[in-house]
Amino acid sequence: MLNPKLGLSALLLEVGAWSGPLLQQHSDEALAAYLLLHAVASVLLTLFLLPLLPRERAQPRAPLIVLIVACCYAVPIAGFLGVLAAALSLHYLGRTRSADEYESVQLPEFDLHQHRQGNFRHAGLRSFLGNSEAPIQARMRAMVALQYVSGRTASPLLRSVLSDPSEDLRLLAYGMLDSLEKRINQAIDQELSALQADGSASGAAVDDAARLESLRRLSDLYWELVYQELVQGDLREHAIRESLRHCEAVLHAQPENAPLHMRRGRLLHALRRPQEAQESYEAASRLGLPATRVLPYQAQLCFERGDYAQARALVHALGPWDALPRLRPVIEYWNAP
Repeated sequence: MLNPKLGLSALLLEVGAWSGPLLQQHSDEALAAYLLLHAVASVLLTLFLLPLLPRERAQPRAPLIVLIVACCYAVPIAGFLGVLAAALSLHYLGRTRSADEYESVQLPEFDLHQHRQGNFRHAGLRSFLGNSEAPIQARMRAMVALQYVSGRTASPLLRSVLSDPSEDLRLLAYGMLDSLEKRINQAIDQELSALQADGSASGAAVDDAARLESLRRLSDLYWELVYQELVQGDLREHAIRESLRHCEAVLHAQPENAPLHMRRGRLLHALRRPQEAQESYEAASRLGLPATRVLPYQAQLCFERGDYAQARALVHALGPWDALPRLRPVIEYWNAP
C-alpha cells in the first residue's frame, strides 16, 4: 500500500541535503553530511515507489530495491525525477491485460490426411541410399529408420537397394522386405484358418456377419500386399485376384458398400479390365463416395484408353477442390491454357 509519509520524508531529506551545510561550507564534513542525507532520501523514495510497480515486475525484490536506490543516489535530482517518472509510467501504462480481456479465437480444423507431405524427403532418402560414396553405417541407419514409416513408402526404397554393391545393405533390405511380407501373410493365414474353422464347426451355418467381416479383412490384406508393393509379377497378380474374389463375395451380400465398389474398381483397373473398373467407379460415386476419391482414377482410365478430352474434363472437375495437395501439380498441368 502506498505510504505518503515515506514520499514526503524523502522529499524533505533531499531538500534539506541541498539547502544544508553543503551550500554553506566546502569541507569534507559537509560533503559527508550531504551524501548521508541523500542516501537516506534515496532509500525512502524507493520504499515509497515500490507499491506503484506492478507485482509481476517487482520481482526479485532485493535486487530491484538496490537498482532503484543506486539510480537515485548516483544521479542527484535527475535520478529522483527519472525514477519517479518510470514508476508512474509502469503503474498506469505498463499494466498487463488480464486473460479475460482477450477475445477467444477458435482454432481452425486441419485435415491431417490431406497434410502436404514432403516428397523431397523420400527423394533425398532414395538418393542417399543409392549413393555408394556415403558411409555404409550411415546408409544402414537410414534403412533401419524405414521401419517407422508406412510400408507404401518403405517398400520401394528398400527394393531399390536390392541391387546395391554392398552385400550387407542388400541383405538388410531383403530381410526388411521379407519381414513386411511375412507379417501380412501371417495375418492372411490366420484369417483363412478362422474362416475355415467357422465353416466346419459342428456343421452349423456360419454367422453371416462374422463371415463377411473375415472376407473383408482378407480382401484388405491381399490388397495391402499390392499397395505396399511387397509382391511382384505372378505373385502380385495372384494377390490382386484373391483380393478381388473376397471383395466381390462381400459385395454380393452388401451391394450398397461404396468403399468396396471403389476397391473392386482399383483391382479391376490393375487387372487391365477398364470397362468393368469404370462401372465400379461409377457405382462407388453413385453410392456417395466423395468425388475427390473417384475422379482421379476415372481420369486415369480415360487417359490410358486415349480419351484425353474426357480426362481433361474429369481433372477440370477436381479444380475447385483445394484439399488435394498431391494432385495439385497434375490439376494445374491439365487446366493450363
